[in-house]
Amino acid sequence: MNDLIKESLLKLKQININNPELDLRILLKYASKKNNQIILSDLKLEDIDIVKFKSFLQKRINRQPIAKIIKNKSFWKNDFYVNNFVLDPRPETELIIEEVLNLYKNINQKLTILDIGTGTGCIAISLAKEFKNSSITAIDISKEALEVARKNLKIHNCDNQIQLKMCDFKKINSKFDLIVSNPPYLTKNQFNNLDPEVKNYEPKLALVGGDDGFKFYREYSNNLEKLMNKNSNFICEIGINQRQNCEEIFRNSGLILNKIVLDLQGIERILSFSKI
Repeated sequence: MNDLIKESLLKLKQININNPELDLRILLKYASKKNNQIILSDLKLEDIDIVKFKSFLQKRINRQPIAKIIKNKSFWKNDFYVNNFVLDPRPETELIIEEVLNLYKNINQKLTILDIGTGTGCIAISLAKEFKNSSITAIDISKEALEVARKNLKIHNCDNQIQLKMCDFKKINSKFDLIVSNPPYLTKNQFNNLDPEVKNYEPKLALVGGDDGFKFYREYSNNLEKLMNKNSNFICEIGINQRQNCEEIFRNSGLILNKIVLDLQGIERILSFSKI
């Protein structure tokens, strides 16, 4: 292993990066002139843009997340463009897509779908690719986030299927068969204690759900029922230990909680409601 790799690996280990070898391989791949898979033990420095690599490495040492450095994050079956104005898609959010597929076995049906707080557009785009006859409205209150979503729509050729709108969901007048959302659900205190990768490089707007983390669930409970067709569904993500409070919040919402989905760590992560 050459000196550049040894020194870079050491620098990443010194700041306690969880997977330094993996991070190093990704940074080298995106700094590669050939964009080939990187094998550290057989690396040829002439294949690497050293200036770009050193710039990437310094950003990682500054605790910038890998996805923000390479402007790319995988979600469900595709890669998405990301920047500092949007939340990086998380694996647990893929459970929303799984639950929609569990509910709607016929992927050819013409669903009308609302994605609240679309961010990168990853949920809307993933659903558009699974349900090719669906019509999707994806909304956000962040102009910058919608610019990212628009870029991802073009990358994935979903312009005709997904309509982007900058608005609060309470201003929507249409009704839908399915509403999905991964709302901000951290408390202000939880945000202040986040790792620098998240706190310094992810938008606070997409993370904090009011003082207690439940702001958006209260708004959903009070307003969603009138946006839903008969026999429609609402699926949302929740934070750690929020299920009981959310269940109480939605008790008089006109929606019935049908299912609680656990993530791979056994945490109650997805709530699936229906309107009768």
